Order: sequence, then structure tokens, then C-alpha cells
Amino acid sequence: MLEKISDQFSNIFRTLSGVRVITEKNIADAVEEIKIALLEADVNLRIVRRFINSTIEEAKGESVLKSVNPGQQFTKIVYDKLTALLGDKRADLDLKGPDTVSVILMAGLQGSGKTTTAAKLAYRLRLKGRRVLLAAADLARPAAIEQLRVMGERAGVEVYAEDGEKDAVKVAKNAFAVAKKRQFDTLIVDTAGRIHLDEALMNELAAVKKSLAPTETLFVADAMTGQQAVEIAKEFEEKIGLTGVVLTKFDSDARGGAAISLKTVTGKPLKFIGTGEKIENLEEFFPDRMASRILGMGDIVSLVEKAQEAVDQKEAEELEAKMAKAAFTLEDYLEQFRRIKKMGSVKNLLQMLPGAAGEIDEDKVDLTEMKREEAMILSMTVQERRNHRIIGPSRKKRIALGSGTTVYDVNRLLNKFDKMRLMMKKVAKNKKYRENLLSRFEGRQ
Repeated sequence: MLEKISDQFSNIFRTLSGVRVITEKNIADAVEEIKIALLEADVNLRIVRRFINSTIEEAKGESVLKSVNPGQQFTKIVYDKLTALLGDKRADLDLKGPDTVSVILMAGLQGSGKTTTAAKLAYRLRLKGRRVLLAAADLARPAAIEQLRVMGERAGVEVYAEDGEKDAVKVAKNAFAVAKKRQFDTLIVDTAGRIHLDEALMNELAAVKKSLAPTETLFVADAMTGQQAVEIAKEFEEKIGLTGVVLTKFDSDARGGAAISLKTVTGKPLKFIGTGEKIENLEEFFPDRMASRILGMGDIVSLVEKAQEAVDQKEAEELEAKMAKAAFTLEDYLEQFRRIKKMGSVKNLLQMLPGAAGEIDEDKVDLTEMKREEAMILSMTVQERRNHRIIGPSRKKRIALGSGTTVYDVNRLLNKFDKMRLMMKKVAKNKKYRENLLSRFEGRQ
């Protein structure tokens, strides 16, 4: 996501870091490149002008021109300005307590991913302990109700629907009554979308909203449509009233113009971004973290949070104990593959690493080796995974045949695993060694 603009900003700051003193000419050149980068990212022209003017005004101050490290100071100014542009602070959902039904109304055009987003949000809230009911009030699109039922099952939440009903307001009211009676604390209502903005859509949405008085009205937009998504969100805000926006397909958005423009144009915060097709691929939007990613500075906080979600604390402690005793097995190794997959795509994880933008070509990251190793381990028996020492010539042949690899590949995996176990033992047992590794890593930042 945001690959192009991130690469451009990384190049700009890399150039500035090589100069001892920043002059007005340095600033003018850098600002001109930033302007081009933002325009090519499809950021609203009015916002670009405002951003550039305020950056120039602050960057020409004494603190930058005479700073000990002017390059870093200029980067900090751009980071702060971009963070403010993206919304400044994280905007949470406004949900009531468990004794009251909080209603979230989903709005948007057809094809924006509204139904899928409703289910993803339900899944996210369910994991946080809320009792969620999905309501199928999209009665215009064929198979919309069935799609919500399928997605609701994936999310592990119930779906309220009335097959054959044509009145969306009636469905919404009945869903609220059911939610209240059965003590659900959250009702997420999926409404109808259209290919184009029209009066009928707005009238139906207005009627549904009036009947429910939702605590949240979220507009779902496709990030790939850029400024069109921003302008449509603005129209929805003016005619219906919104509390926030969700951008879908954000993982495929290389430009980022919609995300950067939304808050300023609509006056409403971007609350979530869709980062994939899986039910768990809906992330909270943090302006400061996104600004860091755009500027090529990574997002270590989000990376750590993803790791914490994928790894249980008790399991991590047990794994560390195994490493210290060199008892780490191929079965444990296989489990790490599952955790990495749970954290998301390797491409997105790489973008959270500081300095990765412009340095690592995500498209050239080869996952073939990982898949090959996984296939070989899956072709082993449980006993072989727990004790790889018993794997002799005949077993290697069987494993190679079962995984579509060669005996050479199996030997390479086993040799690599032996070396890795020794290294893990050393790292786990030697605290000083770990501290040295950490200091070396920090020195590269």
C-alpha cells in the first residue's frame, strides 16, 4: 500500500540527509518534490497548496535553517503536517455500554465492499467482547442477504434478515427490536448501495437512519477510486450526515490520495482501512502511524501489535524455554509459519519496517522457499517432526516424494534447521549476546 508516494518521500529525505546545512533553496527544491509527490498520489489540489504553504512557512524558520541536524528537523515538520492532515489522532467508534444497543449504520455505493466491511467490523467487535447482530437491510442488490449470511458465519455472529421483504426501514426497526430483546449490545445495519449517487438511495438511507438514530454512520469507500471516493463521501456527509469513513482495498492503493484528503474535505475521520479479503483484514486507522509509513519511516508499533495478536504470551515463554534447551522441533518450526501467515501478507509486514520503502522490492520477495519447507514438514510423520534425528535415507526419499521436492532439498532443510537450533539456543541462554544483537540492530536505524 502507498508504495509510490512512500518511495518518493524516502528519496526526498535521503537527499536532504546528505546536506550539512539546509538553505532556502534546499527547502524550495524539497517542497517542490513533495508537491509533485502529493499531486501524483491524487491528493486534493486545495489540500496540497495548503500543505505546501504551511510547510514552507515553518521550514524557513531559524530552528531548521540553523539546526544541528536540519535534515531530520525538516522531516519532523513534514511528518507533523502530514499527521495533522490525516486526522491527527485516532478516532474510536462511539459505542454505548453493554446495557444499551449501539447501532452502526453502513452506507456507500454498490461495489465499495460495504457488506464485507460490515461483517469484518462485526468480527472485530466480537473479539473485543461485544455481542453483535448483523442486519440485512440491503434489499435492492440480488444475493446481498445471502452474502451477508455467509460473511456473518465467517465472523461468528448472527444475521437478522427477512427474505422477500421490500421495506428497508421495517427490516431495520425489526432488527433493532430483536437486538434489544435478545440483549445484543451492537447492531450493524448493512444498507443498499447504488452504482451512482441518486435521490432514491439518499431517501432510503435517511429513512433508515431516522428510524434507528445510530451512534455511528460509516461511509464505506473504495480507496482505489481516489478523489472520487472523497467527493462522494462529502456528498453523503452533506445529505445524510456521517460520523466516519472506512476505506476498503487499502492494501492495493499505491497512491494514497483518498486517505490523505478525506479528513480535510469531509471533516470526518477515517476510522478503519480494509487490508485484504480475509475476515480479520480490517485495521484501525492511526494518522501518526500512517504518516510514518508514507514517509518511509515504517510502523513498528503496528508490527508489534500484529505479533502480539499472533503469539500467545504463554506459548512465547514455552517456545523460549525450548530454544534455551535446544528442544525446538520441526513441529514448532511449522507453527511459526502459521503465525507469520496470521500476521498478514509479507508485503504489508515489510512496509512496517523502518527504511524498507525504496530499499526492498516487495514483489521480488521469494516465498517459494518457505512454501517448499512447509510442504516437506507436512510430509513428515509426527515422530519425525518432533525428532528430526530419526530421518534417514529412506525417510528422506519418502518426504521428498510426498512434498514434490528432492532429497537434496530435504537435506538442506535439515542442515538449516540444525544451525538455526544452535543459534536459538545461544540467543535464548546468553542475555548479553541478545543485548549485543539489539544494540547492533538499533545502530542500523
